[in-house]
Formats: sequence, C-alpha cells, structure tokens
Amino acid sequence: MTDTPFQLAADFAPADAARWRSLVDAALKGADFDRRLVSRTADGIAIQPLYPRAPRDAAMLGRPAGPWRIAQRVDHPDPKAANALALDDLTGGADMLTLTFAGSAAARGFGLAAPTVDALDAALAAVNLDMIAIRLDPTPDGQQAEIVAGLVSRRGLSAAGLQIDFGLDPVGQAALAGCFPAPWAEVAAGSAATVQKLAAQGFTGPFLTLDLRPADEAGSSEAQDLAIALSTGIAYLRMLEAAGLTLDAARRAISFTVPVDADQLLGLAKLRALRRLWQRIETASGLAPLPARIHAETSWRMATRRDAAVNMLRATMACFVAGIGGADSLTILPHTLALGLPDGAARRIARNIQHVLIEESHLARVADPAAGSGAIEALTGDLMEKAWGLMQDIEREGGIAAALEAGKVQARIAATADARAADIARRKLAITGTSEFPPVADVMPRVLDVAAKSVAAPSGTAFAPLISRRLAAPFEALAEAATAHAHRTGARPKVFLASLGPLAEHSARSLWIANLLAVGGIEAVSEGEGFTASGDAGAAFARSGATVACLCGSDTTYGEIGEATAMALVNAGARKIYLAGRPGALEAALTAAGVTGHLAAGQDVVAVMSALHEVLDVRPV
Repeated sequence: MTDTPFQLAADFAPADAARWRSLVDAALKGADFDRRLVSRTADGIAIQPLYPRAPRDAAMLGRPAGPWRIAQRVDHPDPKAANALALDDLTGGADMLTLTFAGSAAARGFGLAAPTVDALDAALAAVNLDMIAIRLDPTPDGQQAEIVAGLVSRRGLSAAGLQIDFGLDPVGQAALAGCFPAPWAEVAAGSAATVQKLAAQGFTGPFLTLDLRPADEAGSSEAQDLAIALSTGIAYLRMLEAAGLTLDAARRAISFTVPVDADQLLGLAKLRALRRLWQRIETASGLAPLPARIHAETSWRMATRRDAAVNMLRATMACFVAGIGGADSLTILPHTLALGLPDGAARRIARNIQHVLIEESHLARVADPAAGSGAIEALTGDLMEKAWGLMQDIEREGGIAAALEAGKVQARIAATADARAADIARRKLAITGTSEFPPVADVMPRVLDVAAKSVAAPSGTAFAPLISRRLAAPFEALAEAATAHAHRTGARPKVFLASLGPLAEHSARSLWIANLLAVGGIEAVSEGEGFTASGDAGAAFARSGATVACLCGSDTTYGEIGEATAMALVNAGARKIYLAGRPGALEAALTAAGVTGHLAAGQDVVAVMSALHEVLDVRPV
C-alpha cells in the first residue's frame, strides 16, 4: 500500500497547444485550419475548435443555486377554459403563470380575452396569487396592467407581497407596430406615470421588461439582441429618472425577457453576456450592481410545424441553456404551438421537461456551472465586446427610439436575417425534421379546437416594423402545398428515382435525393434495388406514373449508362430529368441525352423545390 496518489496521465507527455496544433496540422494534410475547423457566428465571432481553461469570473451576478421558476402561459381565449388549463399547470408543478392576453404578439393569434377585472377573475379563479409568481406578456396599449392591479385590489391582497412582472415595453411594442403612438417623450412620460401609479399602490415590480423576442423573431443576431436590450434599458432608466425615480428604483423596475434556442454555446454566452453588460451599465450609472432579472422563453423562430415532436428536443436543449445560463424563470413553448393552441398533453410535456432537468438532471444545484469554461468565457467576452460596440452605434444615432424611427436597427437585423435565410435555404444551417430528414407526410398532433385570429400586418407605420418569422416557414410552405396537391388530386407529387448499378453504388445518392424531395413534400418512387440496363429503367419509369425522373448513381455508372438511361426515360415520357450530383465533364453529353438539371449539396433548396413544384403542377397555398 502507498499514500502516493495514482496519476492517470503519468506515462504521457504533457499536452500543450503547440503539440496539439502540430497533430491537427498533420491530420489536415495541408488543408486550411480556419476553413475546416473554425466556424463563425452571425456576428462574425470566431468559434475555435479548442480553448484553454479560463479563470472564473467572480464578479458574475446571477441566480443563486436553486431551481428556476417554471412558467406556463395563460393563453386560451375563453377565461373558464384558460382557468382549467392554468389549474392543471399549477397542480403539475408550475409556479409562475404568464398572462398572454389577446392582442399580444406573443399570443400567436390566440390569447386570453380578459378586458375586464371580472373576466380576469374568472381566468384566475382558485389561483392563489400570493403563492405563485405572475408575469404579463407585453401588449400594444399596456392596459392589462391596470386590470391585474384591479384584481389584486378586489381580492384584498397586499400588493407588496406579490411577485408580478407587469411586462410594460413601449419600445418593443413600437418596434412591432412600426410607429410610436406619440412622440417618444410623451410615450416615455406616460409609461413612467403608469410605473409610478403601480408603485404607489404597493407593487414592487418589475414593471418594465426589455423584451428581446421582437428582434429575435425578425432575425437578429446574438450581439444585436444584446445591443438593443442595453439601449432600451438605458432609455428606460432615463425615462424613469426624468419622472423623479432614483436610479436605484429605476433599475429595480426593469426585467429582461430573453428568447433561447438550441444553440448551447451561443445561448449560454448570450445570457452570461447580458448579465455582465447590464452590470457595466449599472456601474456606469453609479450603482452597485444587482443581478439582472431574466425570464427566458424558448425561441419562437426555431419552432416548426413539420415533425413537431422534434420541437421537444429543441426545447430540451433550450431549457438546458436557460437553466445553466442562470435564467430566473422559463417558459417552454409547447411543441404544437406552431400548429394551433396546445392541449393539456402538450402543456404537460412543456413543464415536465423542466421538472426532469431540475429534479433528475440537477441542473439547478450549481450557480453558473459554465464559469471557467474556456469556450464559454471566450464567447461571452467576444459577445460583450461586439454588443457594446453596437449599443454605442445606437446611442450615437440618438438612442433606441431615434434609431428605430430612422430604420437603422431594422436594417442591421434585416441584413443578418437575409444571410441566415440564405444559409438555411442552402441547408448550410439544418432544421431537423423540416429541411433535413423530414417525413414525406406529417402525422399531425392534436391541438385544441380553437381558431387562431389572423394577425394583420401593421398599418399606418412610420418606420419599418419588426416582422416575426419562423426559420422553417419557407420549407413548410413547400410541404403544405404538396399536401394540398395530394388532397386535390388523390396522390402526392412524385419523382421516379432511376437508381443505377448495385445498391452499394447508388444508395448514398438515392437516399440523399429521397430526403431532398421529402423537404418539398414530394414522394420518391423506385423499383428494385438498382438498374443495370437503361431499358429496364425506362420501363419502370413508365409503370410508375411519374412525369419527372432523377438519375442516381456513381460518377462511374453515369459515364457507363447515364446517357442511354436518360434517353430511355425521355422515350418513356419523362418531362424533366435530374441528375443526382454534379455532372462535371459529362455535362454536355448528359444534357444532349435529355438531362435538364442536377441536384447537389449547396443549392438553394427552396428555389429548387419551388421550380420542381411548378413542373409537377403543385400550386402554392
């Protein structure tokens, strides 16, 4: 026996960055390191493949160790039905309710219809407001804050003993509407007066929320989100100070509503950067920093209608990000929300994801567990630097209100959104279940039989509004058009796969093409395991009833029987023939034989599928 500790790495040479890099360079065999191993965010921030350990930031102020609040939406239009769902949520372990009123952008066409204290009382019947937390999703006029205050008064509750975030956000609502209802000075004075009125009744707030969802849903980057939050926060601090509040009271009146998606590294870095940047604002204002109050919500823009069950996986990762990123509370949007108003089962899954990560995965036992991670600390610092510079740009433009009125903020977001949309269309950024590995025909999950109200485009705008867009929408439009075609004609649109040679030679391209066609809701049909004679392929095509074909095989097989097969398909009635892969030196010969296009990685899939829909007489819906 010995007391000497056993060193697992004792027989290995010490590792260092130079040794690691030499091994990597050898493996790359001359390929460019940055091109192969370094990725970049939408803000141009480099993400390295390896980071050294970083020192822990002792100044980080966030949620202490312990569970975050599990928030559930009260968004059914009917107060009694909303009440039943809310009580079920609370019985199932939720400890926060988000009042999502009709007219709120967050309602997604639904929303609680409670324009009076009586209606809200019915929606919250048997809900002990002093035992849970309440937050309000922002609305265009903010009048729901007075209705909530009226309910508290009716029930004889002590306002000071309640935890209510009133969700006032005049800047965010103006960005959605494309106009301020009055000059900013008047809007600011009115909002400050509402805060003072609520505070005079004993409420402790927060009263104002810096809602990052409008920018996120319009396509902003992480740094743009943070910059908008900082500039809006500065505007709210000035607004409240001008109304007579101390800066300490003003900062206590503010919370943050932050969307989180399934990007673990950037999501963590964004939440941590937000806290540290807000601390910097507080310090610059002469205040001793306090932890920012952050409510997180799973990102609407990442939600999909196709293969909706995959939304559960995305939500789980977003929950992980919010939990270890220090969010004080979290709403998981039910996985069926993009399809309709979620039922009790979908709501149960949304809250149980959080229970599992809190109670079984123990994510809440450690405060800021990402501290000291070289990757997270580096990304946090890079995001802070980028966001601070963008915030200074907005301030030089006159502040957030002036920058919105001048269209500066919208232009920057639009440029980011367009670049991301192009990457998604080319499947450089994949959406599982929609742009990659989609079902040809969806099994639609159950939603409540409640019709969503169409959300009209803003009218009477003074500047470009921020428009909410889900990333998957262009692909979903293709699939839904194909489904409508199937309902109209009795059969899904289809393309015949002329798979050439043995299975081992064509399977990679055949499977890739079948997956690609499924993106557009198009069925891939074939016969047998592969054709070795061009005539057999032509005969099988004629039997399939398809009008479009795609050659699938190896480059060698294309050279051997590609031309003859294309001519056989033309003779069998093919209106259009694609080639799987790039034709290269065979292009002229294949084109002469009847091949009219090719399908390969890197193409704009939305454009390619739209063109194919026209050939197949699939009409947009």
